[in-house]
Amino acid sequence: MSKEAPAKDQLSIEDARSVLIQPYITEKTFNMIEKENKLIFIVREKSTKQLIREAMSVLYDVEVIDINTARTIRGKKAAVRFRDPNGARDLATTLGLV
Repeated sequence: MSKEAPAKDQLSIEDARSVLIQPYITEKTFNMIEKENKLIFIVREKSTKQLIREAMSVLYDVEVIDINTARTIRGKKAAVRFRDPNGARDLATTLGLV
């Protein structure tokens, strides 16, 4: 029987930082923060939704409900919706975006 690698259970902080490159802020994304409880991040091209969810948990200690990804000219974007009704606004404030 083979043993499973314990490193798969939790991302390291360095790995989580490499997944989430930076927040993406425009006038449209400000409206998404207020109305839809979503925050947009530019993420690494190879990032999966599960990897993005784990990175959010490790770096910001937040619970994510939904993630939508899209490839754009600026790179891969992830729209992250939070369980807490003020989660996007609170995290945006913590990151100094608002």
